[in-house]
Amino acid sequence: MASDASTGTFLQGLERGLAVIRAFSADAPSLTLSEVARAVGITPATARRILLTLEELGYVRSDHRRFSLTPRVLALGWAYLSSLDLGELAGPFMEELSAKTRESCSIATLDLPDIVYVARVPTSRIMTVALGVGARLPAYPTSMGRVLLAGLPEDELTSYLETLHAEALTHRTVTSPNDLRTTIAQARADGYALVDQELEQGLRSIAAPIYNSRGRIIAALNVSAHASRSTPTSLRTEALPHLQQAAAQITTALTHRGNF
Repeated sequence: MASDASTGTFLQGLERGLAVIRAFSADAPSLTLSEVARAVGITPATARRILLTLEELGYVRSDHRRFSLTPRVLALGWAYLSSLDLGELAGPFMEELSAKTRESCSIATLDLPDIVYVARVPTSRIMTVALGVGARLPAYPTSMGRVLLAGLPEDELTSYLETLHAEALTHRTVTSPNDLRTTIAQARADGYALVDQELEQGLRSIAAPIYNSRGRIIAALNVSAHASRSTPTSLRTEALPHLQQAAAQITTALTHRGNF
């Protein structure tokens, strides 16, 4: 069977243009015309035509000697991102977060009175219950639940707390509606929630919000760790910066989708 290249349907110019874009990287954020030509394996004249075309289209900028990509190249990936659900879209960011923290991470949404897991990257079994996509936990003793509750309108939060029958799952579990309101308000003020062995003895977790394009909290991302290898301080100082970065990246991806 004839290949696309031999039948005339293969566009070599498009292939070379994409190759030029891929030549730029974190290690080579800016390149001269000659460097681009060598990296792609094309002549300097061809590299010049491609670079000037990309510059005219707004994908490349130059200082008359060196070329670099512009943020417009991100638009090339948003069409793909828009076809993914939240779990698929967040997957790469979660994998990176888990690798940086060496801990499990999850995303959940709110379905009162519970949170529902929509994505999870486990590193080890740290809970007695098995968690996967679709698993449900009560919102009040979880870090993701408190972040999500912090995003509720005040009347909805009041209604939830007034009808809540909170069970003490460990001796640390906050069950008083007034105390829960205080912890939720603190999560709202801090921009994150940390829960220390309230859901299960030996389990600590910290969570940050994920927003939609209208600035509304629609999900929460957490890092969870066994108490034997974490402290509340270590979660705040070591895990939280990576957690907030990943949550912001997922928020940005969702914002560009524009359909949440």
